[in-house]
Amino acid sequence: MTELAAQEVAHLERAVALAQAARDRGDHPFGAVVVAANGAVVEAMNSVVTDHDPTGHAETNAVRASGRRLSDAQLRTATLYTSTEPCAMCAAAIFWAGIPRMVFALSGAALIDLLPAGSDAPSLDLPARELYARASHPVEVVGPVPLPAAVTVHADFWA
Repeated sequence: MTELAAQEVAHLERAVALAQAARDRGDHPFGAVVVAANGAVVEAMNSVVTDHDPTGHAETNAVRASGRRLSDAQLRTATLYTSTEPCAMCAAAIFWAGIPRMVFALSGAALIDLLPAGSDAPSLDLPARELYARASHPVEVVGPVPLPAAVTVHADFWA
């Protein structure tokens, strides 16, 4: 089990709450929070359905918003907290933004395990750590962090 400070757990819980909000509005249940060292916070949720944008994942939306609202120096001090381990596209966006640390609750493998047999939900089993192992600069990966709500938010969604 990964141990985090209480404030970090709160950021991760907020990411899960954003995932629930995304689900409640008809999007896929994913949320992300970027927190810079100076305390600046940027939040985002999945918008694939509502924006008709297949790249509208919570993490890419958080990276885009952070790029507009934070300086490069702030991004280089930030941590991205996410309800579920980012897919390869999102992990790459985190890398290209220069965000040096990412914390996730539910692992990508655990999400795949939640999919019902015969599900047509797309999946890409490429853990962020494997992607970052090939990166030119390090991205620290923390997770999975066991939060029951990170599992619950997906309950019956992918059926």
